[in-house]
Amino acid sequence: MQRGNISVQTENIFPIIKKFLYSDQEIFLRELISNGVDATTKLQTLSRRGELNSDTGEVTIDIILDEEKNTLTIRDRGIGMTEEEVMKYLNQVAFSSAQEFIDKYKDDASIIGHFGLGFYSAFMVATKVEVDTLSWKEGSTAILWSCDGSPEYTLSEGSRKERGTDIILHIGDDSKEYLEKKRIEDLLEKYCKFLPIPIRFGKKDESKTEGEGEDAKTETIQVDHFINNTQPIWKKLPADLSDEDYRSFYRELYPMSYETPLFWIHLNIDFPFNLTGVLYFPHLGNNIEIQRNKIQLYSNQVYVTDNVKEIVPEFLTLLHGVIDSPDIPLNVSRSYLQADSNVKKITGYITRKVADKLAELFQSERDNYESKWNDLSIFVKYGMISDEKFYEKATTFALFKTLEGKYKTIEEYIDSVKTLQTDRHNKIILIYSNDKEAQYAQIQSAKNNGFDVLVMDQVIDAHFMQQLEYKQGTVTFVRVDSDTTDNLVQKEEKKESVLSEDQEKQIKEWFTANLSDPMSTLVTKALNPEDLPVQITRPEFMRRMKEMQMMQGMKMDGFPDAINVVVNTNHKIINEQILNQSDESARNETMKYLIQIAKLQAGMLTGAELNAFVNKSIENI
Repeated sequence: MQRGNISVQTENIFPIIKKFLYSDQEIFLRELISNGVDATTKLQTLSRRGELNSDTGEVTIDIILDEEKNTLTIRDRGIGMTEEEVMKYLNQVAFSSAQEFIDKYKDDASIIGHFGLGFYSAFMVATKVEVDTLSWKEGSTAILWSCDGSPEYTLSEGSRKERGTDIILHIGDDSKEYLEKKRIEDLLEKYCKFLPIPIRFGKKDESKTEGEGEDAKTETIQVDHFINNTQPIWKKLPADLSDEDYRSFYRELYPMSYETPLFWIHLNIDFPFNLTGVLYFPHLGNNIEIQRNKIQLYSNQVYVTDNVKEIVPEFLTLLHGVIDSPDIPLNVSRSYLQADSNVKKITGYITRKVADKLAELFQSERDNYESKWNDLSIFVKYGMISDEKFYEKATTFALFKTLEGKYKTIEEYIDSVKTLQTDRHNKIILIYSNDKEAQYAQIQSAKNNGFDVLVMDQVIDAHFMQQLEYKQGTVTFVRVDSDTTDNLVQKEEKKESVLSEDQEKQIKEWFTANLSDPMSTLVTKALNPEDLPVQITRPEFMRRMKEMQMMQGMKMDGFPDAINVVVNTNHKIINEQILNQSDESARNETMKYLIQIAKLQAGMLTGAELNAFVNKSIENI
């Protein structure tokens, strides 16, 4: 038996690995299996080049659990290691043989092992690690390397009879969960679902039926439990795949999802970086948060993470699917990803592909695209708010929806309303509603004045409108209830009031005295006699700022819910009945009742005030 010390800079390397190197302890299994896949991939490369004197044979990687011995074994049938290689690769921390192999076979090797310290992640869960290995090279003997987590190791004769490597983990008392079958099965499902080499985890029960009808007999048999799909669709050519293949793969990725995706994009590029994948457009509706963390990141089919916010722009995290790239650094620390040149290129490429797909659908299948807009719109709007390059492309396929259910591009819509809806400041006013039922009266009034009304009822719309106003420069959004109809599109002309200045002052004093809400502002205004005697409007700026704060989860204390109570001085109830009412008590009752009618129409009459209003209305019948 040979003893020695592992070549490290400090004896504290293993506590550092165990406590600080990896954010998730469970990652050890991914690292060790990936090393086994790496060794098997190397073997296949040697075979393709004719350097292997025998057939590769079975290359399945076995995961073996022994609860009695407290061991977890990862067994591969790859190239194995000679004693010299064990000394070189296992005894020099942070040295990966994969890099050396890539340099030698870079033209035809698909190597996973950019893991550096990956092997030593075993010590996060094991008090002792044994490596029993036999090299593919002729004349090699089996070698057993053993280490208890200190820099000391032992080297002796191994027991393997066939080419490959066993990594045997003696699980520590504080990591007993990794001796549970269900726990290991869940980790294999998470990290190894699409590895390119078959992964087997013991046996599983399977029902087998023979015969038909009354003669049918069903029995339970045990079969090999293979974990992974070694040929996921993102590794195939789009021309070889049907729509059902894509839908089936979506169900494989998200078995608990009951909706089919709207459509998908197949990513495939090998220069100036390598990237494959499939991105799905889900049914988003009006929800942003619930859809996040649905893109899975892989490196040569090795699962890395489902938190890809450093890899793709934030708005793209609303999509589902898979991205696979060996050019994305697989380091345990990913804080520098945003500055990585390859990551920046990948981000730009994915954004462009998504924008191109949407533009293509809009141009070639506009009716179909419009039918999906309710689900697509929140994604497109989010992209236009958060990504400059996407905004530039999206202006051609982003749509406005009118109350009549018609869809127009930004340019089409602006052209259609600018004649009637350009104000005295030469701004094109885009009038919108976020609740067509609650704002029904205001909508009808706007239509009677020849105005068009948009539907803007998504949580993101306040930010989206702000962005369009900034980018377009010539447009302003106003909600249909933000002002009286005559002032939504401000013109030079003003209506004359039938009241004198003193009479208007008197009306304003009387109504102000009857306002119960301290945030209400009383405004007298000369409107059409047919308009309501009292209306409530919500100023656009303050209300929109409040909505934007709400979406960001901020407190709304700085933006009170201010309203204007507008009295129409040209309405006969105001200029005849109230003005000429000598009974002060009756006059106040009438004014309060008119204010309550306006609040009812604005959806603001609730609780005791609503109850009193109902009782008063019954009395008046």
